[in-house]
Amino acid sequence: MNYQRFFEEAIDQLHAERRYRVFADLERIVGSFPRAIWRSNGRAEEITVWCSNDYLGMGQHPDVIGAMQQAAGNMGSGAGGTRNISGNNHPLVELEHELADLHGKESALVFTSGFVSNEAAISTIARLLPNCLVLSDELNHASMIEGVRRSGTEKKIFRHNDVAHLESLLQQAGRERAKLIVFESVYSMDGDIAPIAAIADLAKKYNAMTYIDEVHAVGMYGQRGGGITEREGLADRIDIIEGTLAKAFGTLGGYISGPSAVVDAVRSYAPGFIFTTALPPAIAAAATASIRHLKASQSERDAQQRQAAHTKTVLAAAGLPVMPSDTHIVPILVGDPELCKMASDRLLGVHGIYIQPINYPTVPRGTERLRVTPTPFHSDALINELQDALVETWDALGIPYATAGSPAVAQSDRIVPLLVPQSGG
Repeated sequence: MNYQRFFEEAIDQLHAERRYRVFADLERIVGSFPRAIWRSNGRAEEITVWCSNDYLGMGQHPDVIGAMQQAAGNMGSGAGGTRNISGNNHPLVELEHELADLHGKESALVFTSGFVSNEAAISTIARLLPNCLVLSDELNHASMIEGVRRSGTEKKIFRHNDVAHLESLLQQAGRERAKLIVFESVYSMDGDIAPIAAIADLAKKYNAMTYIDEVHAVGMYGQRGGGITEREGLADRIDIIEGTLAKAFGTLGGYISGPSAVVDAVRSYAPGFIFTTALPPAIAAAATASIRHLKASQSERDAQQRQAAHTKTVLAAAGLPVMPSDTHIVPILVGDPELCKMASDRLLGVHGIYIQPINYPTVPRGTERLRVTPTPFHSDALINELQDALVETWDALGIPYATAGSPAVAQSDRIVPLLVPQSGG
């Protein structure tokens, strides 16, 4: 049997569907973010990155880099093994205390990634609850879907942000059955926000636990960067808050925070935690430094939200199909996988602008898009350069602009004043 043939055919299928992904060889430049060096075909040139999840540029902050360097110098590069073998390195202990405080919870637990934290925590919590029913938003991240699947419990999918549909499923289950509602605060492909207060109300009414993924919101919203739940004063109404250290905090890792008994149960039962090498002390120390800084400093959030709002305004004014977004995420509709890839390639090759195409299965077919994430370091001049490059690319490739009656135009005035608290509807 020619085993390799099956893998070649699988890759050929991705090429045929225009879904094959190519990763750019990039080297970020500390002090010049969002500039980076792009290497291709033996050449190296400086380009501008417009799709980084390092939303606040904390990956280059002097306090974060300094904490990482000091910890590595004192404790070495690695963790030495799983926590069951090597114990807790002290920076991890400090980091978990900092995270519990950030969300006003009793306890927190750090994992090696946000994917692992969702997969391990959701599967373990649901599995430990007797006859648990998991109710999951239809647009939840793949890591949450995997956690639900691995739990082995019954699941029901409710329509995205549809509180009425969720309530009907809760009614069917009844108050006495164990129930876990899993959803996100900020949905990263559309930039919309969950109706957190309404979901918390339903959880109380029908005696359900709640689990929220705040990975695209921690560091970004709230007086101390606790996310949408902090901004809206709802953190105490959510049982488990999950987040990441790899986006706004600029480092690596994922975590959960919540009641001590729940967190300890996940620590004690989740294979994804038990059998994985711990986060290295240098990364933990860097993450702690980032969280502490953003707890005290609002300037990064203010600048980022200002530049995100300005980007939406400038691109929409040029007639580009900016999709409605309530947050810092700026999706630009292309609607075709091949054109989306061609647009990304042209922006990089002709204009020195890197924006990775977002295609199926990350988003539904026909909604392929470019996803722009402005940071405090994307100046007004860079925003104007982006507008010019997108217009040239749209014209060169014949990509449709926004038209009257389209979702992008019909709601193009929905540029949310991000400095003003919003209800999550």
